[in-house]
Amino acid sequence: MDFAFITEHEMVQKTVRDFAEKEIRPVIGEYDREHKYPHFLLPKMAELGVMGICIPVRYGGAGMDYISLGIVSEALEWADASVRETIAVHLALNAMTVFQWGTEEQKQRLLAPLATGAKVGCFGLTESGAGSDVAALKATARKDGDDYILDGEKMWITLADVADYLLVFAKTDPAKKHRGITAFMLERGMAGLSTGAIEDKMGVWASNTGWIAMNAVRVPARNRIGEEGEGFKVAMSALDNARYTVAAGASGGIRAVMEASLRYSQERETFGKKIAEHQLVQQMLAKMALNYDIATLLWQRVGWLKNQGVRNTRETSQAKWFATEAAWEAASDAVQIHGAYGFSAEYGVERYLRNAKGAAIYEGTTQIHQLLQATYALGWRRDKPLRCELPAYDPEYWQE
Repeated sequence: MDFAFITEHEMVQKTVRDFAEKEIRPVIGEYDREHKYPHFLLPKMAELGVMGICIPVRYGGAGMDYISLGIVSEALEWADASVRETIAVHLALNAMTVFQWGTEEQKQRLLAPLATGAKVGCFGLTESGAGSDVAALKATARKDGDDYILDGEKMWITLADVADYLLVFAKTDPAKKHRGITAFMLERGMAGLSTGAIEDKMGVWASNTGWIAMNAVRVPARNRIGEEGEGFKVAMSALDNARYTVAAGASGGIRAVMEASLRYSQERETFGKKIAEHQLVQQMLAKMALNYDIATLLWQRVGWLKNQGVRNTRETSQAKWFATEAAWEAASDAVQIHGAYGFSAEYGVERYLRNAKGAAIYEGTTQIHQLLQATYALGWRRDKPLRCELPAYDPEYWQE
């Protein structure tokens, strides 16, 4: 593995960091306080190419590799987790799933508008009684001629009120539990489909989080993603991609609060000297720097594995677990370093603390990832090949 970024990676990093600095950071605090989703960023992100950064050009994407997706995720969360969530859900959970599991007709019809940003996608797996326990979902889909009829509700769905394409999961054969789940792409405007927002969250206030209700929604069979009964595999492979962006994004959060803490600790004085000279403050700063490096190396390893076309469920879980917990610790220490100002919104570090807690819950809780890692360590888990693996990065194919 070569740790050096190639020229294209450096270009992506500079472009997206500049975008985050100029377009997101100056306004995101206001959107966060007002609990408003920054819709105006979507066309700007589409113009940059980040809405389809790792999708081949032939399908409307930017034709970059999976490392570039990690770079984008880190840079966006350096500004705010709510904006990075858009990429995690729209691209990693929705568009990349169509790329991996969709037919050529679906890629032309559904993936192309997602990759260009003409359409926005979301991912509907979680229900009020089914989160970590995916097999417990209650939504159903029954065949009716050339269509399926979907009924049920989804909860805690990022971009529920924003998305045009809603990738949802329902049981076509409830008796088979997780083997009876099938994936479907719903489209905004279908009869019986409605969405709404969830208020009063602890964090990610500038993100749209909501619910999806399906009341006898008629979905054409051509909108089924994968085969009947493959929905669990489809969902788990999608989560591998999303967890990758969460891990990379958490690295950006660590970097943001570390930079803020370094600046403040060299400005603020107590007992006649800069607080950066106090050893206990240095201890917190050193831990931030260490964890940023570890988190970055972990997500870059996953990106490299993705580029090679290698299954990376264990490595992605590891990266997500470590980076999100490290981001929470770094943000907590940043608030402590800033003292009373950290407890206020003036310096912004409290926003990173609120947002970091969400990342330790969504895309698999910390505890789920600990259990998953234990099964690998004990030799109880072996990843089996999927019918549709995420394609290895091929520059000629991607940029053709």
